[in-house]
Amino acid sequence: MAETIFDLVVIGGGPGGYVAAIRASQLGLKAAVIERENMGGICLNWGCIPTKALLRSAEVKHLAENAADFGLEISGITFDIKKVVERSRSVASRLSAGVSHLMKKNGITVISATASLGPVVENPGGDNARTITLDNGEAITGRSIILATGARARSLPGIEPDGQHIVTYREAMMPETMPQSLIVVGSGAIGIEFASFYRDMGVEVTVLEAVDRILPAEDEEISAMAETIFSRRGITIHKGVQLTGVEVRDGRVHASIGDTVLEADRMILAVGITANTEGLGLEETAIELDRGHVVTDSVMRTAEDGIYAIGDMTGAPWLAHKASHEGIIAAEHIAGQSSGHGLKRDAIPGCTYCRPQIASVGLTEKAAEEAGHTVRVGRFPMLANGKAIALGDDEGLIKTIFDAETGALLGAHMIGPEVTELIQGFVIARTLETTEEELMQTVFPHPTLSEAMHESVLDAFDKAIHF
Repeated sequence: MAETIFDLVVIGGGPGGYVAAIRASQLGLKAAVIERENMGGICLNWGCIPTKALLRSAEVKHLAENAADFGLEISGITFDIKKVVERSRSVASRLSAGVSHLMKKNGITVISATASLGPVVENPGGDNARTITLDNGEAITGRSIILATGARARSLPGIEPDGQHIVTYREAMMPETMPQSLIVVGSGAIGIEFASFYRDMGVEVTVLEAVDRILPAEDEEISAMAETIFSRRGITIHKGVQLTGVEVRDGRVHASIGDTVLEADRMILAVGITANTEGLGLEETAIELDRGHVVTDSVMRTAEDGIYAIGDMTGAPWLAHKASHEGIIAAEHIAGQSSGHGLKRDAIPGCTYCRPQIASVGLTEKAAEEAGHTVRVGRFPMLANGKAIALGDDEGLIKTIFDAETGALLGAHMIGPEVTELIQGFVIARTLETTEEELMQTVFPHPTLSEAMHESVLDAFDKAIHF
């Protein structure tokens, strides 16, 4: 192993790391991935995929409980939380095995270890390379390195998870028993998804948010509609509050927000993430950190020659598809195949898989105005969409934001059924720099949820037909 020299060594086998390795292999580079746990990383094993399996179980339960709305009679609905979790874990395991197959298919060496950066050495080819030290005492050498070590759940000062009463996402997605009551701290995508899942499973849920609205990364109008819908579902929401103390007494969590003490069986901390940069040996390099995240340029290069960084460790948005895209950009640049197109953060869609789903891309209405645009805004409610009504799921809104002078699509924001599947239409439109006229002339199939997208565009220019 010590004599092995790779064109590219990727440290971290998550959705950014393994994708980077595959693309590098496609371009003829000899690649290796070092992963200390499971291929697929947090997303596949402990995040994106298993949580969607849980949410699907909750959705099926919700539909069964409301079967009478569809002319069906279903009674005696119960669930086995162990089987719900088992299904979630089996989905994750299946995909993790699939990633391992892709590594073999593409001739990528996978090393199970923890890695740290070693010194720069001159390899037999004459060009500089770097040693990567493994925790098993061995070492490999890479001409280029991509750091893709991801991030972990952040804790609040003085409030440490105990894995039983105060938990993070890992324990939250593998409950052995269901609590009767739950406090979720944080109303970003992770917090809201867990709030939605547990509420649909019959748990009394309270959400605490430090700022003045939930889902603070979303357009304000979407956030407000989401709050209304979640409150109607029985989720209690406290905004603009600070968690001043947490105690576990008599098997229950006591959370203080000002003079008020809330009690629950369990608490989930969903207050953000911390980049995994410790133990990598970054202090021996020129790599720069900004608020704990690795600083990169548009093609994911760090300040240290030959070292790139991608994914959650490079900062927001903390999304798997962003990491994968960055991995491809970095691999192509390393292989000398760069198209010249670097990462455009405002072109990355965000999705939250609660009920109802939320999705967005580009600027919010407020951000567009603050950037100096004169905007035209279109809105179309799902309650006027035939497919949504037929599905029995007509709560929601499609909102589009255009530059009034150029017709450029600045942003799109959605809440409603399957909008995480719809958002790609507007993502493609922004990538192709599609104008409002082209979108209005596009024929959308009927009856589909996507018609609401078309109507929203039409509404921005006072041409809506069905509302």
